[in-house]
Amino acid sequence: MTSQWRLTTGRLILSPVGWEHIAAITALKVDPLVYGQMLGGVRGPVLAAQELAEDLAFWARHRVGMWIAHPAAGGPAIGLTGLHDRTDGRGIALRFAFHPASRGQGLAREAAGAALHFAHDRAHLHRVVAVSKESNIASRTVLGAIGMRPCETFERAGEPMVMYESIVSRGDKPDAGDKMAR
Repeated sequence: MTSQWRLTTGRLILSPVGWEHIAAITALKVDPLVYGQMLGGVRGPVLAAQELAEDLAFWARHRVGMWIAHPAAGGPAIGLTGLHDRTDGRGIALRFAFHPASRGQGLAREAAGAALHFAHDRAHLHRVVAVSKESNIASRTVLGAIGMRPCETFERAGEPMVMYESIVSRGDKPDAGDKMAR
């Protein structure tokens, strides 16, 4: 992946995922404390590799995708964020998952906000969605904090879900903060 897709925030470096990250990605995806709330839940190493191949193909097709997050000060990967098609056809969705030791510091908000800005500003996506379990207050708080708004509710496997969206019309630009202008 070229460096043009690398993002930096005040505390994070977000690098487009690549095969050089397979060990770190697998470690995140097999951890139930990291991926237990994600669509499909915890992944094994084979599925993590298959998903990485899909992520790379998505980057090639759409010029947007998943990033692996590292602290700007250095250190191991602490999470993932980015965009990918939802399997249910609801659109291109923002995703994020962070190691428990990194939670409660605003890092997921920082990373997800950067990914959302990239989606609208550089990938020129008009609409981005995100889905969370209704009971996942932490994820729903992040989505609201970056300016996404609830737009639909539905059930998946008997679990109430809330879909959020961020829509930017032509000429709209994100404001100076992390929220999207409407």
